[in-house]
Amino acid sequence: MKAKKSYGQHFLHREDIAERISKSLAHTDAYQKIIEIGPGKGMLTKYLMEDWGDRLVAIEADQDMVGYLGEHYPQLNVLYHDFLKVWLNKVFDEGEQFALIGNFPYNISSQIVFRMIEHKEVIPEMVGMFQKEMAERIIASPGGKDYGVISVLTQAFYSGEYLFTVKPGSFNPPPRVMSAVIRLVRKDNQELGCDPKLFRRVVKQAFSQRRKMLRNTMKVFMPHEELMKDEFFTIRPEKLSLEQFVDLTNTIQNHIDQKEE
Repeated sequence: MKAKKSYGQHFLHREDIAERISKSLAHTDAYQKIIEIGPGKGMLTKYLMEDWGDRLVAIEADQDMVGYLGEHYPQLNVLYHDFLKVWLNKVFDEGEQFALIGNFPYNISSQIVFRMIEHKEVIPEMVGMFQKEMAERIIASPGGKDYGVISVLTQAFYSGEYLFTVKPGSFNPPPRVMSAVIRLVRKDNQELGCDPKLFRRVVKQAFSQRRKMLRNTMKVFMPHEELMKDEFFTIRPEKLSLEQFVDLTNTIQNHIDQKEE
């Protein structure tokens, strides 16, 4: 079974790394079931099956791999589907808590994270292998070049931890980049303190021109004269903390409310 570029496949062949990923789920008291995304040839799967048995569901988009898994892991519950399109509330009982884990295809890894955020009410934890650069973006702190949209939107609801780095030679075929495994754990407090839809729009707009001051990027929400009054709007988006993005969203919401009165 050869890896397919169309699916972004790089098969992990290091047993020790697969076992380490499997053991990285830390908050198992918060859920009883897990989904493995893109199991491929099942290197990680076999370790997950040892710990989770029939509580594991593997979602695989490549029909050839589904057949391979069925032959080599006949007890595995495999769902032939695209994770980005599957109805997650149909995989388990509605409202049932579950974790995500996997050696994620790098070409859709950010979309997997955003899908997790959309379903945060049922996903307390994720452990995933990402391209190292993407892993660093997801958990980046304010002030650095890695800090951006995915950092803010993820950290609004999850706490992130960098676990370990994985070299290209651990895969077949080897990717051209370093990889990294991170863990994301849902925060106890899911209340942002602002409108979540507007928050998402504000964050995306702020980073649409990340080198420009908020005074320039927030013009779509507020009039120029209002933006010129406050020194806050001279800040660039990579300097803003999560709390400051919440405050910015509330400021814009107040302006919108006043305009509608």
